Parts: sequence; structure tokens; C-alpha cells
Amino acid sequence: MTFPFNVYFGAFFCAIIASAISFPLWRRWCERAGHVDDPGHRKIHGTPIALAGGFTVMTGFFVPVGLGALVVAVTHFQSPFESVLQYGLSARALQLVAILFGALGMVVLGWVDDRHELRPLLKFSGQMLIALFVAWSGIRITLFIPNAIAAYLLTVLWILTITNAFNFLDNMDGLCTGLGFIAAWTCGWAAAIQGQYLVATLAFLICGALAGFLPFNFPKAHAFLGDAGSHLVGFLAAVLAILPNFYSSQTPHPLAVLSPLFILGVPLYDLVTVVLLRWRKGQPFYVGDTNHISHRLARRGYSRSHAVLTLLLIHAILSAIAILVLGRI
Repeated sequence: MTFPFNVYFGAFFCAIIASAISFPLWRRWCERAGHVDDPGHRKIHGTPIALAGGFTVMTGFFVPVGLGALVVAVTHFQSPFESVLQYGLSARALQLVAILFGALGMVVLGWVDDRHELRPLLKFSGQMLIALFVAWSGIRITLFIPNAIAAYLLTVLWILTITNAFNFLDNMDGLCTGLGFIAAWTCGWAAAIQGQYLVATLAFLICGALAGFLPFNFPKAHAFLGDAGSHLVGFLAAVLAILPNFYSSQTPHPLAVLSPLFILGVPLYDLVTVVLLRWRKGQPFYVGDTNHISHRLARRGYSRSHAVLTLLLIHAILSAIAILVLGRI
């Protein structure tokens, strides 16, 4: 059965519209509430910038999900693809709730961190609780290890790693948002290839929510993601990389499970190299500096926009490799 692609595009554009329309409202609220990023050390903007990105992306994701749930509740399913969608919503209802509450939890955690600069251990504990809730819902990494404890540990470690990798890379206009957009688009295609209609629709919703905010964040940022936004983008990217069934009857080779490492290769590379550099210098890994891959490109003569575009291009190439591998193995 072929799932109509107009459903994917409908989800994508609905999320774009919701995100774009909500942006000026969230920016105005952030400016009035003083939820802004002030100029300071390691920052190049000379005026306060609203931290509206996280709320904008969240709105772009949540509003279409709410509308979709309403349509499912009032529509009589007759066609085969609608029956499959209904089955997916009922079978994975707990997982969908976990994703939504997890996303909301990450936004709240990041918002509090933006406002009060939480201690690293407290922020890490919050991230861990959210990751545990997601794993409890059934969204888990197994890697062919038939052990529940191992699955929980792998899943929590993965979500924490990717969330913080995106948080680390939110250091130039459009970088974190663009990386999340490419990752979501790739996961959507991976799920579509495998015939996982609900997962693909969810991925394109997230992709659209990010696309609706991206023009306000790049090349010149009218608002920043903030920790609320980078936590949200990292969390959604981490979960999306788990949801598609990369190892299946269509792609039976075990190497297919390595696809998420390609899809998220740039954030993972940056996280590993930055942590190693900070460890060699004897400084805590959570203390910010200018040794991220984007900063290193800027020191080589790239403008900030060119550095961002270069990293997005590399990210897209790695993601394309993941799709090619998935389709040919």
C-alpha cells in the first residue's frame, strides 16, 4: 500500500504556517517579559534579542498535532491508509504522549535555564527524567541486546547526548535550527521508505515547525532559540532517530542501525571534539568556549553565515548517505 505523499506535505506546510504565524506573537511576549539574550561575553549582537525560537517551534509542532487528533476523533476512517493511520495512533498513543510531554518538558527546562542559569547537575537531572519517561513509554534502543536495563541505559544516554550536542552547537544564527531541519527531513524519508506512515508524518511535522522559524533565525537572527529551543530541537532529533525501524525485512543488514550516526554526524562530532578539547585543557566539559567546529571554521576565515552553510551542507551529505545506505543494503 502506497501512502499518499500529500499527507506528508500537508503536515509539513501546516506546521510551517503555525510556526510562522506564532513567531511575532512569541517575540512580542518575550520582549515584554524580558525573556531576551542580552549582549555580553562571546556574543556579537549589540542589542537584546528575543528568545522566542523554542516557543515558536513548539507551537508549530503542537498545533498541527492537536488539529490532527481532532480530525481523527471526528472522521470516519474508510480508506486503507486512514485505517493504518488510525491503528498507528492507537497502538503508539503512549509513545506520542511521551514525545509531546517530553518536548514540553524540555522547553520548560530550557526556559528556566535561560531565566535563571540552572546548575549543570540540576539541568542534567531534568533531562534524565524526561529521557527515562520516553524510554518507559516504549521508545527504546535495543541494538539486538535482549535486556530491558540495557535498552533503558542506551536510550537515556542517546537522548542526553543528542540533546546536549544540539545545545552546544546553538552558537551561530541558524545552525541548530538548520541541523534539526535536515535531521527531521531525513528521518521522515527514512520512515517513509520503511512504510512507517505515522513516524514519517511526525517527522515532517517537526521539520515544518523548524522551517517556519528558520527564516527568522538565519541569516540574520530576529530571535534566538535559546536553551528552551536548543533543548527542544535536540530532544526531537534524538527521538526521531530512534523511531524509524532502520533494521527491518526490507533492510535486513545490521549495519542499517548505524544510520542515525550519519544523520546526526555533525552534532556528534562537535560534541566529542569539544569535550576532548576541554578535557585536555583541564576545564569542565559544560563550561562554554569558542572551540566548536563552527568557531574553528570562522577562525579559518569563513564568515559566520558561510560557516553555518558549510556545516549544513556536510550534514545534508551525511544524511543523504544514510538514506542511500538504507535503500541499498
